Amino acid sequence: MRVFFDTSVLVAAMIQSHPQHELAFPWLDRGRRGALTFLVAAHSLVEVYAVLSSYPTRPRLGPSLAARLVRENVQASARVVALSARDYGAVIQQMAEAGLAGAVVYDALLARAAQKAEAERLLTLNPRDFLRVWPEGASVVGGP
Repeated sequence: MRVFFDTSVLVAAMIQSHPQHELAFPWLDRGRRGALTFLVAAHSLVEVYAVLSSYPTRPRLGPSLAARLVRENVQASARVVALSARDYGAVIQQMAEAGLAGAVVYDALLARAAQKAEAERLLTLNPRDFLRVWPEGASVVGGP
């Protein structure tokens, strides 16, 4: 199965104290072991780093550990899906035509990457956000 991971699931899977860790970790584990095709957007690499390096844990993870977690848990085993300049332009146009503004565009970028990768499932802790920007993906978008 081709599973596209949203940042929310990756972060929850890597932080044991996260309220959704128990749901998210088995999916990350399956992806790292190759039990599924582990897909992630190039944008998500930096987004996961940003969240991990500033997540309010005690002690803080810090930049070095956050970078290592991204490298070992995602980059080492995921297929990274990059978007082209044309993809970015199409997402902006799609958002404008739908009357959607603001940060929802980032979910739309991930949905575009999932479509480009022909994901069979987009795994997220925020399915409503994705369905707002990709209503046609209702059979693909879901939680862990």
